[in-house]
Amino acid sequence: MVEWTEQERSTINKIFGSLNYDDIGPKALRRCLIVYPWCLKYFGDFGATHNAEAIQKNDKIAKHGIVVLHGLDLALKNMDCIKATYAKLSVLHSEKLHVDPDNFKLLSDCLAIEIASLMKSDFTPDVQASFQKFLAVVVSALGKQYH
Repeated sequence: MVEWTEQERSTINKIFGSLNYDDIGPKALRRCLIVYPWCLKYFGDFGATHNAEAIQKNDKIAKHGIVVLHGLDLALKNMDCIKATYAKLSVLHSEKLHVDPDNFKLLSDCLAIEIASLMKSDFTPDVQASFQKFLAVVVSALGKQYH
């Protein structure tokens, strides 16, 4: 079990409370798919993804980015039991979708970059440490079925 300080909880809740999910979710997923094009193999039925411009214009990718960001709400609401909360998602991604668990880390890094771009100087090292800790726990939970 992960221990959270009140400061970490407050910081993470403040970050998510300030987000426009319809903006940041698509940006993070698009960045991931453009920077790490091998991740596109999981999006074969999403239509045009042949280059960065197509990825940027792809509505299915944008919608999935929103779904992913809303998926983090589960962790946010269950910070003391993230692994149990994500158990079914871990099974889904492992056994049905066959997603390489390293991709969860890549997407979390892209999300952190987008958050840093949004927050600018407010994304201090302490804020980043709290956010990265949260994302690391989520990534670990999603990868649990693979262990």
